[in-house]
Amino acid sequence: MQRIINFIIRNKNLLLYLFLFVISLAFTIQSHSYHQSKYFNSANWLTGGIYKTSNSFSSYINLKKENEKLVQENMRLRNFLINKEYNFQIAVDSLLFDSIQKDYNIISSRIIKNSYSHLDNYITLNKGTKDGITQDMGVITPVGILGIVENTSENYSRVQSILNRKSNLNAKIKNTNNFGSLIWNTKDYNTVQLVDIPRRVKIKIGDTILTGASSSIFPENIPIGTIKAFDLNTSKSSYSIDINLFNDMSNIKNVYIINNKNREEIQQLESETKNGD
Repeated sequence: MQRIINFIIRNKNLLLYLFLFVISLAFTIQSHSYHQSKYFNSANWLTGGIYKTSNSFSSYINLKKENEKLVQENMRLRNFLINKEYNFQIAVDSLLFDSIQKDYNIISSRIIKNSYSHLDNYITLNKGTKDGITQDMGVITPVGILGIVENTSENYSRVQSILNRKSNLNAKIKNTNNFGSLIWNTKDYNTVQLVDIPRRVKIKIGDTILTGASSSIFPENIPIGTIKAFDLNTSKSSYSIDINLFNDMSNIKNVYIINNKNREEIQQLESETKNGD
């Protein structure tokens, strides 16, 4: 306390000056409209800047949550588009599709590990059996096909990427019924190959390649990429086509896992047919 008193005594002239200055400033602002408007404009500018900074910081903190909301919304829209492709009877109520009767549903997920420079590449997702993920579910992104779930644990899934020597998917040329096998020759992580397309088929650079109808994993017409080069193979009976992928396989984060609800029934029927033969 004594130190405070000593400080006031030592600086009494300065403190008196500041006190009188504040009082005179207050009287000036109160008695002159020009000064008053300048004062309030300055105060509004200061508080507005503080609120803006606070809001920007809050938005940054909530960015992850907002991104997750966008992923969920995209998932619902993707669900709608996939099932609409099959001309199902769809009832839409504010884009909430929980009660829609459909053959496919979609689970959103995120990549936690992605390889694309090996001969056999795999992708690890942050969803597993507790989220309803099982083996042989298809995985796509908002722009194209990605791979098939190979193994699962409680919390994670391992996906066989289309950039894998063992990958072999049914694919077709858009607006045709010409199907072939989609494989990877291991040379370029942005390019896969479509083989077994007959030489009679008319193709050109830039044609779009989609998933075919012969798969019980992927719905038909999921985008894959575009033709960037083609040639007749050594037998001269079919084309070998290079496909430029829509996905940038080195830069993927959010994905969608596709579940075909009728897959087990289809497989059972196919198995019974084979056994009958």
